[in-house]
Amino acid sequence: MTPALPIRPREVPAIWGGDALVTRYGKPGDPAAAIGESWECWDANAVAAGEDAGQTIAQLRASLGAELVGTLDPARTFPILTKFIDARQSLSVQVHPGDAYARRVEHQPNGKTECWYVLEAEPGAQIVLGWNRDTSRDEYLARVADGTLGDLLRHVDVRPGDAFYLPAGTLHAIGPGIVLYETQQASDLTYRIFDWNRIGADGKPRELHLEKAADVLDYRACTAGALAPLTYDFDGARRTVLIADPRFVVERVATGPAPATIGLEGMPLVVTALDAALTVAAGGVELALAPYATALVPAACGSCTLATHVPSAALAIAPSHDAESLPRRLARAGVAGGAVEAFLAQFAATPSGNSGR
Repeated sequence: MTPALPIRPREVPAIWGGDALVTRYGKPGDPAAAIGESWECWDANAVAAGEDAGQTIAQLRASLGAELVGTLDPARTFPILTKFIDARQSLSVQVHPGDAYARRVEHQPNGKTECWYVLEAEPGAQIVLGWNRDTSRDEYLARVADGTLGDLLRHVDVRPGDAFYLPAGTLHAIGPGIVLYETQQASDLTYRIFDWNRIGADGKPRELHLEKAADVLDYRACTAGALAPLTYDFDGARRTVLIADPRFVVERVATGPAPATIGLEGMPLVVTALDAALTVAAGGVELALAPYATALVPAACGSCTLATHVPSAALAIAPSHDAESLPRRLARAGVAGGAVEAFLAQFAATPSGNSGR
C-alpha cells in the first residue's frame, strides 16, 4: 500500500506577491523575488521524497488508479488545487465561470469555485466580495467604460481564521496585507475585470476579459462574509469544518501529541501542516512534514493520524463526491440536526445569499 506522499510545492511569481511564503512559510525560492503563490497539491505537483519521488500526481493517477484516488476517475485531472497566497498588493478584481460555461465556451471540463482560509491579515485588511447593491450587465459595462466600477465594489474586513466561500460567478479580489490558503477546483479560468492600472512584466497592462466576465457575473447585491464554521468531535479528533462545497470539504483539525484519526471515506486526502511540524501516519508509515508543508494521503490507506509535539492544527481537504457523507459524520458525532442544516445552508445559497459574519 502506498503511504502518505510528501508533495513538492510550486512557487509562482506575481507582480502583487511578496516574500512571506519564502521567509515565513518555508517555501523554496528567492526572498527578494515577488512570490505570489505556492501551489501545494495539484495534478502536476511531484512527490518530494520516498519511492515515488519525482512522480507527479498525474503519473501516479495513471499507475495506481483507485489505490490513489478511490472513487474518483483516475483518467481525469486531480479535481482540486490547494495553494498559499501572499498578497502584498491587491489582486485583480475578477470572476470565475461555472462548470457549464467552462464546458460550453472554454471547452474545459470545469469552471472554478474556490474558498479562502485567512492565515494573516494586517490591521484594516480587506477583500472585495461582490457588489454593494444590485446592478446589471449594462451598468457593469458602462461603469467599466467610464472608470466608476469601484463605486459598486463591496469591501469586507478580514481577520486570521476567517473562511470565505466564493462560488463561481462571485466578484472578488484579495486585498493587500493578507496571506491565505486557497482551495479551488483545478482550473485556470480567471476573467479579470480591473487590475488597478498595473503594468505587467512585459511592460503592458495585463489582459482583461470584460465580456466573458459579463456573461458569468452574479449581479445581485452580496451579503456574504466570513462563514460560521462548525466544530465537532469525531474518532477522538476535534475537527472544525470550514467549507462544505459539493467539490471539496475543508476542515481544520486540532493536533497535539495524542494522534488525531481522520477516516478517508473512500477518497484521497490533502493534508497541510500549519504552524508546527506534523507527523502523518498512514499505510503503516509515518511521514514528517515541516510547518506549512503538504502531503497527499492515498484513498487505499483508509485512514490517517495527525500529531504534533505542541498544540497546533492542520488543514484536511477532501474532494467531495457524496453529498451525504459529511451530514452522516456530523450526525454520528452527535451534532444537532438544526446546527448541521444551518451550516450547510451557507453553501446552498447563491453568491448573493451566503451568510455574513
